[in-house]
Amino acid sequence: MATNKLRGKELEKLGFPKGRVSTIILEIFQSKRFKKHDKEEKLSMLQALIDNREDFRYDPDFRRVVEAMEGKTDKGVEYELEDRELPCHIFGKENIQDGALRQMNAAMKLPITAEGALMPDAHQGYGLPIGGVLATENAVIPYGVGVDIGCRMCLSVYPMDASILEGQRGKLRNILLENTRFGKSEFELPLDHEVLERKEFQEIGIVRSLKDKAYCQIGSSGGGNHFVEFGITEILDPENEFGVPVGKYLAVLSHSGSRGLGAYIAQHYTRIAMDACHLPGEAKHLAWLDLNTEAGQEYWLAMNLAGDYASACHHQIHYRIGKKLGEKPLFKVENHHNFAWKEQLADGREVIVHRKGATPAKKGELGVIPGSMTQAGFIVRGRGNAASLNSASHGAGRLLSRTMAKNTISQSEVNKLLDEHGITLIGSGLDEAPQAYKDIRTVMRAQTDLVDVIGTFKPKIVRMSDDDR
Repeated sequence: MATNKLRGKELEKLGFPKGRVSTIILEIFQSKRFKKHDKEEKLSMLQALIDNREDFRYDPDFRRVVEAMEGKTDKGVEYELEDRELPCHIFGKENIQDGALRQMNAAMKLPITAEGALMPDAHQGYGLPIGGVLATENAVIPYGVGVDIGCRMCLSVYPMDASILEGQRGKLRNILLENTRFGKSEFELPLDHEVLERKEFQEIGIVRSLKDKAYCQIGSSGGGNHFVEFGITEILDPENEFGVPVGKYLAVLSHSGSRGLGAYIAQHYTRIAMDACHLPGEAKHLAWLDLNTEAGQEYWLAMNLAGDYASACHHQIHYRIGKKLGEKPLFKVENHHNFAWKEQLADGREVIVHRKGATPAKKGELGVIPGSMTQAGFIVRGRGNAASLNSASHGAGRLLSRTMAKNTISQSEVNKLLDEHGITLIGSGLDEAPQAYKDIRTVMRAQTDLVDVIGTFKPKIVRMSDDDR
């Protein structure tokens, strides 16, 4: 029976030495990334590495092989978790599952941690929980930012009556189909953008290797919970910052991040961090990069580039849709929620604040907190609450894991719920069913001290990825 599994003798035949190098290669090919590669593809890839290792030097996985072949055997530093009395305010704790609480507890024990907070939409993730906010001293945690660097919300509100959503639903649906791309799909003719000319694409190896991918994917959205929606924005606050009357308007809301560019940057620097910073198993994904090191400075620049790239993707999405509508927006609101910022604590200390699935909410800062396909989201104004590290939730938060959602929710149940709420859905899967999410109203009640509500957004036509999950 044929097998895709590589063996040590096959690696030796190609020219790889026994020991550490072969062990790393075999470990790499057991990962999800290479699950669908057959043996011939793997061997061909390894032959290419033997022929020209420079082509693999900045790959997030094969970098380790290159370094091992060159005799770089730095074992890094072992760190222990420390029990300290540090501030960590948890909002809506009664609705947060134990897994997220355990992850936040581990993050608070890192020797670099200064302060923390957990948002009411929190759920378990990798490293820092989704909804976790962590302030650290002169260090950045790649998995504290997340794989989808700079993932964000962008809302455009148009001077058009919301009734168009009923009278011209078919036309609006087609606008989404023709002017958005998700998952593996890309535009045949991507639009240009100044972000692609940034110096980081020439000066940082891993970023340089990703420029072609960034060009091909610009203006598109990821898979999973990313979306572009037509819906109804209702402005509730007559003293709103936008200078528009209270009332209902047609709006477009998008949620996406930095695509392959951010994902590969995250993987690359997470591996570097984990090689240099060894932590106990429960906290191993919280490995950090000291900002005084070359790797720390590189990651910081690459992270900021990925955040700006994510913003550029949203701007192109909204430009394409606005052009088809033939209207310019009355106003836009945009914020990101997978990022790290240099900020000051209440006592004046400068720290790095990681918001993994958390919305920046400094006093007066605007943001968008979405609900689900069938529940309204909110346009909010930050209240500058120091206990939350000037943060709020980034959405409703998951109630069910993706696996549990697929195993317990039927398509007929989803269709019935969508019909009840008048939602047209394009794409998506059961893992993104509305029932898989918490009640956004419960989440918002738990953060009245963190944000004020200016308006709402109610989805009506939803486009998501239809790639196989």
